[in-house]
Amino acid sequence: MLRIHFTVADLNRTRVATAPDPLWELTLSMHHLRRRGSPPLLAGWKADLAHRLRPDTTLRHEISPALALNPPTGYFPDFLTPAEAADGFEAGLQALLDTPRDRLRAEIALLGTDRHRLDPAALRIGDGDPAALRTLGRALRRYHDVAVAPMWDRIRASFDADRALRARTVLDGGAVALLNGLHPAARFTDGVLEIANYRADRDLHLDGRGLVLVPSYFKAASRPMALVDPNLPPVLVYPVERSARVAGEAGRASLSALLGRTRAAVLELAADGPSTGTVAGRLGISAPAASEHLTVLRDAGLVVSTRQGNTVRHTLAPLGHTLLDGGP
Repeated sequence: MLRIHFTVADLNRTRVATAPDPLWELTLSMHHLRRRGSPPLLAGWKADLAHRLRPDTTLRHEISPALALNPPTGYFPDFLTPAEAADGFEAGLQALLDTPRDRLRAEIALLGTDRHRLDPAALRIGDGDPAALRTLGRALRRYHDVAVAPMWDRIRASFDADRALRARTVLDGGAVALLNGLHPAARFTDGVLEIANYRADRDLHLDGRGLVLVPSYFKAASRPMALVDPNLPPVLVYPVERSARVAGEAGRASLSALLGRTRAAVLELAADGPSTGTVAGRLGISAPAASEHLTVLRDAGLVVSTRQGNTVRHTLAPLGHTLLDGGP
């Protein structure tokens, strides 16, 4: 069992991530790819990718360094999912490649003791070998491009639907209801969040740091999971609610058909109160393009824009909420 110990300060600082984490999605998608069975919504993705990654293919050879560090069950290194990935895939990848050598060595050593035989390439990464790290970086980027990026619209839609569900839970029942409702294996009582059937018996003391809850599209339904190193920024990764996954995918398709793919994505981002620059960065478009989309949505009564100092923030108008939620 995993026991996460909260103080009052920790409850006040607990929050749901504002965007999907690309490196958690990448890492956990590899687990799905190599396990038997698959949820129906992932069956097509898995079949196509498994065919493209047959052992005799160039693509399989290119991503093999990443697969070697990430076994489908048991421990995988914490450095594969750095907190900096909250700022996007490239920021996360750079932080991963900048992991200090002593931490690389310690986490690769843990991997080698967890029923996983290390190959020479993994050992070189543990030694901080620059060439081995560059090879790992290329492998992760290649896998991201073929396996995660094509799914990003679906990942984002399901994430947003789950986040909206959690927001309503907090409004109706507060932080305790949020924690109790994360997963059937989660139970919060007397300041402790217990995760049943965890692969190790451990206690995580937040000590005022709070907890970031990360909904994950590719997380298996078995139980939420945390980083192994208690000194890293605390996160708890849990599978998006199934109803949110289905509703999010259907809703995103309908909204995109109505508004256009990019404008629909801008409207969804407005739920988080972003600046124009944040919208542009999240979607990989120029600031003038983001401003144009926001102007159209504002003129249609879907978005409200307010200036805070030198920054313009955008939030959903009531009509925008109705359109995203599918009802009043």
